[in-house]
Amino acid sequence: MGRIRILSDQVANQIAAGEVVERPASVVKELLENSLDAGATRIRVEIEGGGRKLIRIVDNGHGMVADDALLAFERHATSKLRTSDDLLSIATLGFRGEALPSIASVSRLLLETRAEGDEAGTAVEIAGGAIVRVSEMGMPPGTTIAVKDLFFNTPARRKFLKTEQTELSHIAALVTHYALAHPEKHFELHSATQALLVAPGVASAGERLYQIFGRETSGLMLPTAAEMDFMRAGLPEPPPWKRNEDYVPAAPGYMRLSGFVSKPELQKLNRNSVYVFVNRRLIRDRLVLHALTEAYRNIIPPTSFPVVLLFLEMPPEEVDVNVHPAKTEVRFRQPSFVHNFVRDTVRTTLMEARPAASFMAALDPVSPASHSLLLDVSPLPGGPEDGLLGPNRPESEGDPSAGDVDYFLRPREVPASPGRLEFAGRPLTVGAEEHISAVDPLLGLRRPDGYVEVQAERGPEKWHEGSKPMVAPVAPEPNLSELGSLRSLGQIKDSFILAVNEDGLWIVDQHVAHERILFERVLRERETEQVQRQRLLMPLLVDLLPAQMVAFAEIAKELEANGFEVEPFGPRTLAVKAAPVGLEGRELEQMLEEVLAVPDREQQTENADTRRRRIAASIACHAAVKINMPLDSQKIDWLLQELAKTEYPTSCPHGRPIALRYSHKDIQRAFQRI
Repeated sequence: MGRIRILSDQVANQIAAGEVVERPASVVKELLENSLDAGATRIRVEIEGGGRKLIRIVDNGHGMVADDALLAFERHATSKLRTSDDLLSIATLGFRGEALPSIASVSRLLLETRAEGDEAGTAVEIAGGAIVRVSEMGMPPGTTIAVKDLFFNTPARRKFLKTEQTELSHIAALVTHYALAHPEKHFELHSATQALLVAPGVASAGERLYQIFGRETSGLMLPTAAEMDFMRAGLPEPPPWKRNEDYVPAAPGYMRLSGFVSKPELQKLNRNSVYVFVNRRLIRDRLVLHALTEAYRNIIPPTSFPVVLLFLEMPPEEVDVNVHPAKTEVRFRQPSFVHNFVRDTVRTTLMEARPAASFMAALDPVSPASHSLLLDVSPLPGGPEDGLLGPNRPESEGDPSAGDVDYFLRPREVPASPGRLEFAGRPLTVGAEEHISAVDPLLGLRRPDGYVEVQAERGPEKWHEGSKPMVAPVAPEPNLSELGSLRSLGQIKDSFILAVNEDGLWIVDQHVAHERILFERVLRERETEQVQRQRLLMPLLVDLLPAQMVAFAEIAKELEANGFEVEPFGPRTLAVKAAPVGLEGRELEQMLEEVLAVPDREQQTENADTRRRRIAASIACHAAVKINMPLDSQKIDWLLQELAKTEYPTSCPHGRPIALRYSHKDIQRAFQRI
């Protein structure tokens, strides 16, 4: 007798459930996507026991007829695919036909559905994959699915579930994601004791952001929008011998990006507040996450992460969503093209905005230290009277996720809709021209007169900004373009520059301000091959470890391009004969030790651009003026003027803020005049 046997349908469904249904949030995801595919405009999610006891999703979609209600529980039964060619252009969230039979095989499921034209609805009850009851019932058009006792027949899977609060937090995060992705739809999330989310439909993504996360968070977000066609991406075409006589090349289509990115002052300790959607599908793609990391490089600290809400739209043929059982990962047809588009769009938005950090916000230690924007769903019995999400709920000092969360049920006024994102308007500048001063008074470095074009990385050919803001501000937001109008008052402890203008009082960290100026100058001179170096009177000998000698061999060419003249002087010694202007003595030695002390893990993933920026940041840091260094008024004025000319005067290359603004309104409020 042979060894190979065909598995029963029940076992096959339970195996599939192991891939599709990882936890209760996986069930919610699959059913929620089905509701969205059905055209629902109102979706209600009810949870009991963290999803173990009950998951009920009610929608007002187009529903199903009786025959489809039964056929939906057969494996690979779907209304969204017809032929294998349809896999190349999937435009729906679900398509495999595995979700319902997989969920039904590990739970007790009740489906109630009615199509628009039917007189009565259909109820289908299934327990452990076996149909228990099929009957008619009266109900409004739409679908209701109740999943009870999840994993009741697979106790091993049930044992590995986390606590009720943990599972509920995953569900809350998921529903929040899809509420952000579909602002025009009404979403509700209810647990056994309270309503966690009630988000009526609004007209734009900006209003939804304001509605869910509140005024403070939405005020720290920058709208971004860009569009580019695939014409320049080199789309592959079939070879001539496979083309028909009437062959017409397909239109390349457009790639569009819209959404919001956070100002540098809003930082999180993990990526839980990065929301990325590709064709309205929630994804966790390494390529896009890396692009966002590169966009914020030298703007925020490397250990911090931004808050991002981005919608990436492209032709379905350009993205393969059939690469992961849970459909949370995708594969782009042209990954480098997508990566550069996202990176350059976000970086250009930040460079254009030049946001000014508020002095009062910088005093609040909660905002930059919080882990996520998502709500905390771990209440203790006998908590506050106003409930988990009440308006007066105090933040828990021991809860890392409390942070600056704006709780969902806090009563808020939603502003009138200013309109949807439009892909028309003034172009965002990718390159810029800046006047370079003749003398650097802090370093004594003479520079050529005239204008030098600042080269930027190659990015999208067409840049567009939304013609209207997402949430209409009361007054234009001050930015760091006002640095040029500052009038210096002096220094505080020879470390911080005090200056004023019509907007209020400004405090500038002189070290990081000069560091930003030098960082952009080093990159600019490196790009135009105009690096100025100085020869040392006596070569500087630097002793290194064997691992550092290996690191030196990898970055030797980059060091030379930045003005260094270094050569081995023995098996473990380097002789430095020349260095960039401004680096000398102990600072030069520390800079070399710093760039050669990169962990192996980072070296393996470091590309040429990352290495170039890391070395430039190190040169700028060690060449810049230090704290506790007195500066005369002429040097202070030069520093402020040069800082105003930089591309991004918000933060130093290591992510520390450069200037803090104490606005005139804050001063009036402090003196109780308003």
